Amino acid sequence: MSGSVLLVEDEENLASLVRAYLEQEGYRVISVTSGAEALRAVEAEPVRLVVLDLNLPDMDGVDVCRRIRARSAVPIVMLTARDDEADLLVGLGAGADDYIGKPFSPKELVARMKAVLRRAEPGSDEQPLTLGDVEVHRSGREVKVAGSIVELRPKEFDLLAYLVSNRGAVFSRDMLLERVWTADIHVTERSVDTLVKRLRQKIEEDSANPTLILTVWGTGYKFQDRADGAPAP
Repeated sequence: MSGSVLLVEDEENLASLVRAYLEQEGYRVISVTSGAEALRAVEAEPVRLVVLDLNLPDMDGVDVCRRIRARSAVPIVMLTARDDEADLLVGLGAGADDYIGKPFSPKELVARMKAVLRRAEPGSDEQPLTLGDVEVHRSGREVKVAGSIVELRPKEFDLLAYLVSNRGAVFSRDMLLERVWTADIHVTERSVDTLVKRLRQKIEEDSANPTLILTVWGTGYKFQDRADGAPAP
């Protein structure tokens, strides 16, 4: 197995040790030391798995996990020095796929990672989000429209996946900023409009007269099947 792994660990010695071992195993490692950096890294490029420390200098790892999970199905393995069962259950409840307690051996971490990746690989048990002729494969971060693969940027994929998974629900621009972006990124409501425009150009038959991502005037946006209703005014 190989691919990009996001390592979120502020202990320099431990981070260096884990990074060296993962690189030896063939993984490309993106190493950061804070929750804010982790959220930016997840948005910047696709990663195959996140190794996330529970104790970070700027925010709780559980909160970071919850924010990542709100927009992505990327597998998450938590690192924790805590032995409180309640804390571990909170981490799993926030969306972590597994956890490993400190101290640990890098060999054990890689074994846990491979087990999590086997469960999360595209084509295993995951069903794509399907609506009309749109298919969103969350683990592989792949989108098909009418059977053809459509190349999306990371944030375009995040927005589409969120709208498709909440079919028919109307979201204001502020709500989309909160749930698809993060407070650590300086974005505005205009950023939402710009991203929606780009997304329409890639998945709509006629982006000037959208029938999938609809504008709800005075409110925001919603996603619907072409057969669910008339095109947006």
